[in-house]
Amino acid sequence: MTEKKESSLVAKLVPVMLAFFAMGFVDSVGTATNYVKESFGLSNTVANLCPSMVFFWFLVCSVPTGMLMNKIGRRKTVLISLGVTIAALVLPLLSYNFATMMIAFALLGIGNALMQVSLNPLVSNIVSGDKLASFMTFGQFVKAIASFIAPILAAWFAAKYQNWALMYGLFAIEGVIAFILLAKEDIKEEEITGKPSTFTECLALLGNGTILLCFVGIMCHVGIDVGTNTAAPQILMDRLGWPLEKAIYATSIYFMFRTIGCFSGSFLLAKLPAKVVFGVSVFFMLAAMGGLFVFQSQWPLYVCIALIGLGNSNIFPIIFSQALLQLPEKKNEVSGLMIMGLVGGTVFPLLMGFASDAMGSQVGSVAVMTVAVVYLLFLVAKIKKIA
Repeated sequence: MTEKKESSLVAKLVPVMLAFFAMGFVDSVGTATNYVKESFGLSNTVANLCPSMVFFWFLVCSVPTGMLMNKIGRRKTVLISLGVTIAALVLPLLSYNFATMMIAFALLGIGNALMQVSLNPLVSNIVSGDKLASFMTFGQFVKAIASFIAPILAAWFAAKYQNWALMYGLFAIEGVIAFILLAKEDIKEEEITGKPSTFTECLALLGNGTILLCFVGIMCHVGIDVGTNTAAPQILMDRLGWPLEKAIYATSIYFMFRTIGCFSGSFLLAKLPAKVVFGVSVFFMLAAMGGLFVFQSQWPLYVCIALIGLGNSNIFPIIFSQALLQLPEKKNEVSGLMIMGLVGGTVFPLLMGFASDAMGSQVGSVAVMTVAVVYLLFLVAKIKKIA
């Protein structure tokens, strides 16, 4: 690659990676849920409506976003998503109550649904197909950095200014920078030929066995992600008697190891078969879930949370790239379907809330997440070539 081409590639990747960072703001919902629960004295079931309010919109918006991309393009769709995300981040700074937080979570979900559908395929317009999984994983690494620092920023602002939501101000500034840089960059997209797919035709793609398996796999991945994000501090509070201010760092442990996993995965996926990386990842999570059922002390629980972060770090890009490569002529539609699978972030927290309230402990939450891990274990054997 010539120096000019390398410079052009970097110029295009910088705003895209900043957008991936903004995509990570959605993962702050787990941290926010714990603070909102404490602020307004909510039960587990009601508190878990917060992540559900975010991820519900992936069910509603994902497929229409894929259709929208066919009309206005991927870059413009990402720009719209950044605008909605910025609005969501500003709202809690203007008014902090349960109603406005639910509205902010809804806007965050809508913006993130638009972004996830459009940003991942946009990467395919910048890098070659054989490196797609690797670059998507690097994007997930950048996204994970935002996820990792959210609990730390929230705890710092809560201790320093008694207002955890001030972290959204910093996130909003980054979102504005990403918007400006991406708006200035010209990224060539392939021309959409033929008649655009209808909503029904998009959903009909689930009739493809591999696409359906990938869809449910993404539901499980996000269920584990949001579930751990929300439940990890609660597990430490229940078993160790810690206050939220101390237990909330469990979320940072999860995202720290997820960040490490994404970074290493961007190299591993370039060297090893994706199926091997996928299988080892699922094994880590299965071992961790077993530990969460029995361990009652700090460091073993930390190890389990770290293993979940490490294991769940590369699941999404592997499944997503498999789906895109399955039907390359329908990238926009497939992307919309796969991101619709993020509705798992609504389904699993609700089930976890019901289960934990019914059992009187977070063992119920762990049981629900274990079901998701078992499905991913099934997926290893079912899909012969994941990417």
